[in-house]
Amino acid sequence: MKTIINKYLVMVTLGSGVLLSGCSKFLDESDPSNFSTGTFYKKPEHARTSVNAIYASMRDPFSSGFGGGAWTMVEFATGLANTDLGQAVNSYFVKDLTNTAENGYGLTIWTAYYRGIANANSSLKYIPDIVMDENDKKKLLGEAYFLRAWYYFNLVQIFGHIPLVTEPVNLGSPQLMPEQANPEDVYNLIISDLQTAEQAGLPWADESGRVSLGAVKSLLAKVYLTMAGFPLEKGTSHYTLAAQKAKEVMESGAFKLFNSYSSLRNLSMKNKEENIFMVQYLAGTVASNFQVLLLPYNKNISAYSDETGGIYSTTAFAQSFQPNDLRAKEKQFFYTTYSAEKKRDSIVNLGGYYLYKFFDTTANLTSASSGMNWPVLRYADVLLMFAEASNKVNGPSVEVYNAVNAIRRRAELPDLSGLSQAQLEEAIWKERWYELCFENITWFDMVRLRKAFNVTTKQFDEYVGHKFSYGPELKKRELLFPIPSSEVLNGKLNQNEGY
Repeated sequence: MKTIINKYLVMVTLGSGVLLSGCSKFLDESDPSNFSTGTFYKKPEHARTSVNAIYASMRDPFSSGFGGGAWTMVEFATGLANTDLGQAVNSYFVKDLTNTAENGYGLTIWTAYYRGIANANSSLKYIPDIVMDENDKKKLLGEAYFLRAWYYFNLVQIFGHIPLVTEPVNLGSPQLMPEQANPEDVYNLIISDLQTAEQAGLPWADESGRVSLGAVKSLLAKVYLTMAGFPLEKGTSHYTLAAQKAKEVMESGAFKLFNSYSSLRNLSMKNKEENIFMVQYLAGTVASNFQVLLLPYNKNISAYSDETGGIYSTTAFAQSFQPNDLRAKEKQFFYTTYSAEKKRDSIVNLGGYYLYKFFDTTANLTSASSGMNWPVLRYADVLLMFAEASNKVNGPSVEVYNAVNAIRRRAELPDLSGLSQAQLEEAIWKERWYELCFENITWFDMVRLRKAFNVTTKQFDEYVGHKFSYGPELKKRELLFPIPSSEVLNGKLNQNEGY
């Protein structure tokens, strides 16, 4: 941890704030690199810029290329993803369940998210002393609390016993080399931060891409749902809380499902309707280069020079959808053919089920610069969280069926009805696996449920002992990822069991 904290004693990313519509230009100080907490945090503009910097770390794991992308780590861990990118060895370590603490993907996530936390801690400490409009200040602090909670929520799920740092750190700080915290203490901070953000006066929705009240309550629902399952096993009380928070989002009227899956990849629909909260990008300025991982390996179908074949669906998973499920149809969630870049009337057979869910047509056909956002919280997820949590507490109900059937109707599947509580629970899980696939959600569901979807039997296996369709078998150690070895060697951290 000392390695990371030393690097971020002050906010080194102040000038690289998240790209959000309406953001003012950065300050006109002659040498921004000389900023410190003594010279910064003096003006209202400083407060906005400091919070922008917290968002920026969300993008780091999505940096992608021929070396792969850290965001794929939790996808390969599901056993549902394949790759043709031989040089991206970190992908194979996870995919083949031979992962080690040397995996660069884990280090990228650890470094980026603790950088985000460090910037959040600085904003939360110093913004309260800035003379500015109190309502604006309260909203900015709400954003900072949400973002700190989001980073910690990901870190505690991925790595388990992690350091809990809540204050800016300097060379004399006792938290320069912190010890690992009990995961429940991390979750308690996450809940506290989100409850504070709930009271910050944020709007229900925000098309600029900033944190909204809808995002706060949606994340609270997800945190409560996770706490209800493993490893904390809070059970009924937290399923109840998850259902309540999800229902608040549903009853707000601020969000709705898209009519068509094409809206998921429509750049004009960023931060709107179904898209509650997203990682922000803008073509030509801060472009989203995760597109190159979605392209088949060197098939020459796009304007990009680097078509990597970095991640795509296993055939077994893509073919496990019901035959009439719209999501599995060509150019809905997956695509198997595309036109050749040099001759658009010529069709190329891609040889696999590549990810079309967030395919940027304009970037791939012409510009090779994508402004496609990455979805973090989507209304479909909220509906399914409500359905799962409410059914768990109260059993099947009209509200539960309405929520899950809204997802199924868009997929052109028949409504569910007449199921027992256990049958409905598994049906809802299946909808989560299919609807939310390849959105960095499925592995987290697997861990909290201790379940894995068997694409052959179409049933759920116990997590430990589940065999991927291509052979490897999950062990207990795969319930967590290894803490990066550089952090273990340079601090007081103990490695996770099995690594």
